[in-house]
Amino acid sequence: MRELKDLLVAITGASGTIYADRLLRKAAGVVPRMDLVLSTHGAEIAAHELGWAVDFDALHVTGPPEEVLSKVQLCHPEDLSSRHASGSGAPGAMIIIPCSINVAGHVAAGLADSLITRAAGVCLKERRPLVLVVRESPLGLVELRNFTALTEAGAIVMPAAPSFYSNPGTIEELADYFAIRVLDQVGLRLEHPGRWGA
Repeated sequence: MRELKDLLVAITGASGTIYADRLLRKAAGVVPRMDLVLSTHGAEIAAHELGWAVDFDALHVTGPPEEVLSKVQLCHPEDLSSRHASGSGAPGAMIIIPCSINVAGHVAAGLADSLITRAAGVCLKERRPLVLVVRESPLGLVELRNFTALTEAGAIVMPAAPSFYSNPGTIEELADYFAIRVLDQVGLRLEHPGRWGA
């Protein structure tokens, strides 16, 4: 397993925040430092789907379990003075989960108009792993071309398409295994009984 000391997780305005929740739970035990940034729309959807409450003024989030909160530092989505906005402070890896089509388009076009899009651009230019877990269907030509541009720039575009061969019994188990597969993309290979051939 690759040693990853620093992970930035971003939640944007797309359904599927359960994936972010389960990924944070899995990564909390193996990544020494995790920062979390939610867009305003991402916070609204996390409140609706997960019951989370985000206080952008106090930089505090309630909802995730304490073992996750003790490992996570919340960043303001408009704080372009954040260390993640600079190449010299770039995270070891960044995962945008879920990633809205709008944010994917901004990153593909090089528009650094928020901490999320700026940090993503920094990861690309610094050759750090960047995973965009997109959740949209159907996909049009514009989106597909954006995904091509992102892939050519070095990002990993990973549709939120969970597998069923792990025989999940609950939605949480389904999301857990998908979160494990996302973490694979940044070099964190965690054990899971659902892995093919395990």
